Amino acid sequence: MPTPKKGPRLGGSGAHQKHILANLAKSLIEHGGITTTHAKARELRPFVEPLITKARKGGLHNRRQVMAALEIRNTAFYDGGGVIAKLFEQVGPAYVERPGGYTRIIKLGPRRGDNAPMARIELVEARTVQQQATDEATAATRRAVKETAAKKSTAAPEDEVVDEVVEDSVVADAAEADGEPEDAKPEA
Repeated sequence: MPTPKKGPRLGGSGAHQKHILANLAKSLIEHGGITTTHAKARELRPFVEPLITKARKGGLHNRRQVMAALEIRNTAFYDGGGVIAKLFEQVGPAYVERPGGYTRIIKLGPRRGDNAPMARIELVEARTVQQQATDEATAATRRAVKETAAKKSTAAPEDEVVDEVVEDSVVADAAEADGEPEDAKPEA
Protein backbone atom coordinates (compact mmCIF):
# COMPACT_ATOMS: atom_id res chain seq x y z
CA MET A 1 0.00 0.00 0.00
CA PRO A 2 1.19 3.56 -0.53
CA THR A 3 3.39 4.90 2.21
CA PRO A 4 2.26 8.11 3.87
CA LYS A 5 3.31 11.16 1.94
CA LYS A 6 5.87 13.61 3.28
CA GLY A 7 4.65 16.97 4.39
CA PRO A 8 1.05 17.57 5.44
CA ARG A 9 -0.90 14.39 6.11
CA LEU A 10 -4.54 13.59 6.64
CA GLY A 11 -3.93 12.89 10.33
CA GLY A 12 -1.24 14.04 12.69
CA SER A 13 1.23 11.31 11.73
CA GLY A 14 1.83 8.58 9.18
CA ALA A 15 0.31 5.97 11.46
CA HIS A 16 -2.81 8.07 11.93
CA GLN A 17 -3.12 8.50 8.15
CA LYS A 18 -2.94 4.71 7.68
CA HIS A 19 -5.70 4.25 10.26
CA ILE A 20 -7.88 6.87 8.56
CA LEU A 21 -7.41 5.28 5.11
CA ALA A 22 -8.11 1.80 6.47
CA ASN A 23 -11.35 2.97 8.09
CA LEU A 24 -12.41 4.86 4.96
CA ALA A 25 -11.68 1.80 2.81
CA LYS A 26 -13.73 -0.45 5.12
CA SER A 27 -16.66 1.96 4.90
CA LEU A 28 -16.35 2.21 1.12
CA ILE A 29 -16.36 -1.57 0.70
CA GLU A 30 -19.23 -2.00 3.15
CA HIS A 31 -21.50 0.71 1.73
CA GLY A 32 -20.37 0.97 -1.91
CA GLY A 33 -19.81 4.72 -1.64
CA ILE A 34 -19.04 7.36 0.96
CA THR A 35 -19.06 11.15 1.18
CA THR A 36 -15.87 12.68 2.54
CA THR A 37 -13.55 15.58 1.87
CA HIS A 38 -11.99 15.79 -1.56
CA ALA A 39 -8.45 15.38 -0.16
CA LYS A 40 -9.38 12.16 1.66
CA ALA A 41 -11.13 10.80 -1.42
CA ARG A 42 -8.06 11.45 -3.56
CA GLU A 43 -5.84 9.68 -1.02
CA LEU A 44 -8.27 6.79 -0.66
CA ARG A 45 -8.40 5.86 -4.35
CA PRO A 46 -4.79 4.55 -4.69
CA PHE A 47 -5.22 2.78 -1.35
CA VAL A 48 -8.41 0.85 -2.14
CA GLU A 49 -7.94 -0.05 -5.83
CA PRO A 50 -5.04 -2.48 -5.20
CA LEU A 51 -7.18 -4.13 -2.52
CA ILE A 52 -9.93 -4.74 -5.08
CA THR A 53 -7.36 -6.13 -7.51
CA LYS A 54 -6.21 -8.58 -4.83
CA ALA A 55 -9.85 -9.53 -4.22
CA ARG A 56 -10.25 -10.21 -7.96
CA LYS A 57 -7.34 -12.64 -7.86
CA GLY A 58 -8.51 -14.32 -4.65
CA GLY A 59 -6.42 -16.75 -2.62
CA LEU A 60 -5.33 -16.98 0.97
CA HIS A 61 -2.19 -14.86 0.58
CA ASN A 62 -4.10 -11.99 -1.02
CA ARG A 63 -6.79 -12.25 1.66
CA ARG A 64 -4.18 -11.94 4.41
CA GLN A 65 -2.54 -8.97 2.69
CA VAL A 66 -5.90 -7.18 2.46
CA MET A 67 -6.61 -7.92 6.11
CA ALA A 68 -3.23 -6.44 7.06
CA ALA A 69 -3.82 -3.32 4.95
CA LEU A 70 -7.30 -2.81 6.40
CA GLU A 71 -5.90 -3.50 9.89
CA ILE A 72 -8.43 -6.23 10.58
CA ARG A 73 -7.49 -8.37 13.53
CA ASN A 74 -9.61 -10.99 15.19
CA THR A 75 -10.48 -9.42 18.49
CA ALA A 76 -13.32 -9.95 20.91
CA PHE A 77 -15.02 -6.79 19.65
CA TYR A 78 -14.46 -6.89 15.88
CA ASP A 79 -13.43 -9.68 13.56
CA GLY A 80 -13.88 -7.80 10.25
CA GLY A 81 -15.20 -10.88 8.53
CA GLY A 82 -18.12 -9.05 6.95
CA VAL A 83 -15.97 -6.56 5.07
CA ILE A 84 -13.47 -9.17 3.89
CA ALA A 85 -16.22 -11.59 2.89
CA LYS A 86 -18.04 -8.89 0.91
CA LEU A 87 -14.80 -7.79 -0.77
CA PHE A 88 -13.72 -11.29 -1.82
CA GLU A 89 -17.14 -12.81 -2.55
CA GLN A 90 -19.08 -9.91 -4.10
CA VAL A 91 -16.91 -6.94 -5.06
CA GLY A 92 -13.86 -8.78 -6.42
CA PRO A 93 -15.72 -11.23 -8.69
CA ALA A 94 -17.89 -8.39 -10.03
CA TYR A 95 -14.78 -6.70 -11.49
CA VAL A 96 -13.10 -9.76 -13.05
CA GLU A 97 -13.49 -8.36 -16.59
CA ARG A 98 -12.48 -4.81 -15.62
CA PRO A 99 -8.74 -4.07 -15.87
CA GLY A 100 -8.78 -1.25 -13.30
CA GLY A 101 -10.52 1.97 -12.38
CA TYR A 102 -12.89 0.52 -9.82
CA THR A 103 -13.71 3.81 -8.10
CA ARG A 104 -15.14 7.15 -9.16
CA ILE A 105 -14.78 10.51 -7.39
CA ILE A 106 -17.61 12.99 -7.80
CA LYS A 107 -17.02 16.52 -6.54
CA LEU A 108 -19.76 17.98 -4.38
CA GLY A 109 -20.24 21.48 -3.05
CA PRO A 110 -18.41 22.85 -0.05
CA ARG A 111 -19.32 21.63 3.42
CA ARG A 112 -21.65 23.95 5.23
CA GLY A 113 -19.74 24.31 8.50
CA ASP A 114 -16.14 24.95 7.42
CA ASN A 115 -16.43 25.31 3.62
CA ALA A 116 -14.24 22.24 3.03
CA PRO A 117 -14.50 20.84 -0.52
CA MET A 118 -16.53 17.63 -0.37
CA ALA A 119 -16.56 14.65 -2.72
CA ARG A 120 -18.29 11.31 -3.05
CA ILE A 121 -16.14 8.30 -3.77
CA GLU A 122 -18.00 5.21 -4.92
CA LEU A 123 -17.40 1.88 -6.53
CA VAL A 124 -18.10 1.89 -10.25
CA GLU A 125 -20.88 -0.45 -11.27
CA ALA A 126 -19.67 -3.72 -12.70
CA ARG A 127 -20.70 -4.52 -16.25
CA THR A 128 -23.93 -6.46 -16.50
CA VAL A 129 -24.40 -9.54 -18.65
CA GLN A 130 -26.46 -7.52 -21.13
CA GLN A 131 -23.73 -4.88 -21.48
CA GLN A 132 -21.12 -7.58 -22.06
CA ALA A 133 -23.31 -9.24 -24.70
CA THR A 134 -23.81 -5.89 -26.43
CA ASP A 135 -20.05 -5.27 -26.45
CA GLU A 136 -19.39 -8.74 -27.88
CA ALA A 137 -21.99 -8.22 -30.63
CA THR A 138 -20.47 -4.86 -31.54
CA ALA A 139 -17.01 -6.40 -31.67
CA ALA A 140 -18.27 -9.23 -33.89
CA THR A 141 -19.87 -6.74 -36.27
CA ARG A 142 -16.66 -4.73 -36.48
CA ARG A 143 -14.67 -7.89 -37.14
CA ALA A 144 -17.06 -8.89 -39.94
CA VAL A 145 -16.77 -5.46 -41.56
CA LYS A 146 -12.97 -5.62 -41.42
CA GLU A 147 -12.95 -9.12 -42.91
CA THR A 148 -15.18 -8.12 -45.83
CA ALA A 149 -13.03 -5.04 -46.44
CA ALA A 150 -9.94 -7.23 -46.44
CA LYS A 151 -11.55 -9.64 -48.89
CA LYS A 152 -12.51 -6.79 -51.20
CA SER A 153 -9.00 -5.34 -51.14
CA THR A 154 -7.46 -8.70 -52.04
CA ALA A 155 -10.13 -9.44 -54.67
CA ALA A 156 -9.94 -5.99 -56.33
CA PRO A 157 -7.18 -6.82 -58.90
CA GLU A 158 -9.15 -9.84 -60.10
CA ASP A 159 -12.27 -7.70 -60.54
CA GLU A 160 -10.33 -5.25 -62.74
CA VAL A 161 -9.26 -8.05 -65.07
CA VAL A 162 -12.81 -9.30 -65.35
CA ASP A 163 -14.04 -5.78 -66.09
CA GLU A 164 -11.58 -5.43 -69.00
CA VAL A 165 -12.77 -8.69 -70.51
CA VAL A 166 -16.37 -7.61 -70.13
CA GLU A 167 -15.65 -4.25 -71.78
CA ASP A 168 -14.02 -5.94 -74.83
CA SER A 169 -16.94 -8.27 -75.24
CA VAL A 170 -19.39 -5.37 -74.90
CA VAL A 171 -17.56 -3.49 -77.70
CA ALA A 172 -17.65 -6.59 -79.90
CA ASP A 173 -21.34 -7.12 -79.17
CA ALA A 174 -22.07 -3.48 -79.99
CA ALA A 175 -20.23 -3.74 -83.32
CA GLU A 176 -22.17 -6.88 -84.26
CA ALA A 177 -25.39 -5.14 -83.31
CA ASP A 178 -24.63 -2.39 -85.85
CA GLY A 179 -24.67 -5.03 -88.54
CA GLU A 180 -20.98 -5.10 -89.31
CA PRO A 181 -18.95 -8.08 -88.22
CA GLU A 182 -15.82 -7.23 -86.36
CA ASP A 183 -13.58 -8.77 -89.02
CA ALA A 184 -15.27 -6.96 -91.92
CA LYS A 185 -14.52 -3.44 -90.80
CA PRO A 186 -13.29 -1.28 -93.66
CA GLU A 187 -9.70 -0.23 -93.43
CA ALA A 188 -8.90 3.39 -93.99
